[in-house]
Amino acid sequence: MSTDRWQRVVEHVGNRLWDWLQVCGLPVALWVIGGILAARLTGWVLEVFESRVTRSAHNGDAIVLAERAKHMRAVLQVVRWSIISAIGFVVVLRVLALLGVPVAGLVGPGAVIGAAVGFGAQRVVQDLLAGFFIVTEKQYGYGDLVRLLLPGGNTEEGHVEDISLRVTRLRDTDGELITIPNGQVIAAVNQSRDWARAVVDIEFAEKVDLTVVNDEVAKAGEAFREDDRYRPLLLDAPTPLGVTAMGQDSYTVRVVARTLPGKQFEVARDLRVYLIESLRKAGIEVRSGYNPDTPESQE
Repeated sequence: MSTDRWQRVVEHVGNRLWDWLQVCGLPVALWVIGGILAARLTGWVLEVFESRVTRSAHNGDAIVLAERAKHMRAVLQVVRWSIISAIGFVVVLRVLALLGVPVAGLVGPGAVIGAAVGFGAQRVVQDLLAGFFIVTEKQYGYGDLVRLLLPGGNTEEGHVEDISLRVTRLRDTDGELITIPNGQVIAAVNQSRDWARAVVDIEFAEKVDLTVVNDEVAKAGEAFREDDRYRPLLLDAPTPLGVTAMGQDSYTVRVVARTLPGKQFEVARDLRVYLIESLRKAGIEVRSGYNPDTPESQE
């Protein structure tokens, strides 16, 4: 093939490629770039909306704020991925149309494929529906401490690190991330809803005067609430419920306090230390075997 012929072929291919890029390639690129930008913009707008809603409620009740923030985060996760999925679907259809693929002709085969996929993906549909009701019914949200009952009587417990329509991700006490399909959740125990209760049991020798014990515990509870470190976490002062168990030579007195959601364990740990030290200073013998100076007591 002569050099002139090669030049004409290259020039012809180049012209055809340039024409394709102008007529088809450029619109395809614009649609893809536009879809990516729209998805990014959606995420940014929803993040700004979430921060403004949370900031506007800072002067309100702490419990209401916590519940609203958790539910808002879960709802925005669902809205974000729903909008991004819709954007992706529209972009794919437009790109196929620009490439000359007969989109209308794909309706029939698409319906058959969709039916087959839907029949084989019943578990996915079940997960999506379960996730929808978890979010709309506010069963639990981001940051909640929950215990989930799964098929076979198994349970998983941890803090909700992420929730979407399909899965719930928990972070357990060992730091492991557990991913659970929402359709597998039979029951959910939410330990962070509205308010929580810190419970402390203290054992005393039978010779102690329970009236004095209750008075000292009530005084210590009031002093504990006045502490600047714990006042923001408490909804009321720790109060004794009285004797909850009796041994051969001992009594167990239970002390309870309402706390902000998720703060019950922190409050219970520090309240136990505070009560035992206060009672020992008052000369009341504690039979719990607790020694605040040991390393185990600081856990």
